[in-house]
Amino acid sequence: MSEATGARRGRPGYDRDQVLAVAVQLFNEQGYDATSVADLAQRLGLTKSALYHHFTSKEQLLALALDSALTALEASLDAAQTAEASAAERLRAVVHGAVAVLIDHLPEVTLLLRVRGNSPTEQAALERRRVFDARVASLVSDAQSEGWVRSDVDAAIATRLIFGMINSVVEWYRPGGPVDRDALARDILTVVLDGLISRDPPPVR
Repeated sequence: MSEATGARRGRPGYDRDQVLAVAVQLFNEQGYDATSVADLAQRLGLTKSALYHHFTSKEQLLALALDSALTALEASLDAAQTAEASAAERLRAVVHGAVAVLIDHLPEVTLLLRVRGNSPTEQAALERRRVFDARVASLVSDAQSEGWVRSDVDAAIATRLIFGMINSVVEWYRPGGPVDRDALARDILTVVLDGLISRDPPPVR
């Protein structure tokens, strides 16, 4: 188990995963740039030296949090892309998977959506997100070529609109609330795909 990803026990009271979770919460509350190591140590009730026992820097905390969100998104896309299904069904799986990732990794995805490229770590995360978006846009294009998705909508714009809707969930979704994860994914799929679906789709095989 690597130090970058493992949950190793350190000073009493916290392990690495717990420290990271508190850091992400604080970054989301105050903003990453506005949060100091002293702020984080105070929230945890640790000295700064005890905090450095777990992580080498604030930047490492950010990198791990962003990697968690991006890796989960990329995995959901990889799984959808390897399925033996039409492009439309793979697109449906991507949307459903992205909603699940957002809810299951809500703090980390929220942080990802707030980065602006102010550091090499943020720039690397944004580049990974651009690659992800390009892969989804290619899938939308495939669905257009197969006749499942209307061709009068630009694939890249459609991808931005789809994820604009998905990403807006971070502003109002509350874990443990009345909104069921799978029901939310179905609702988003209905709104998204009913608008994109071709007026003359190919016959179902």
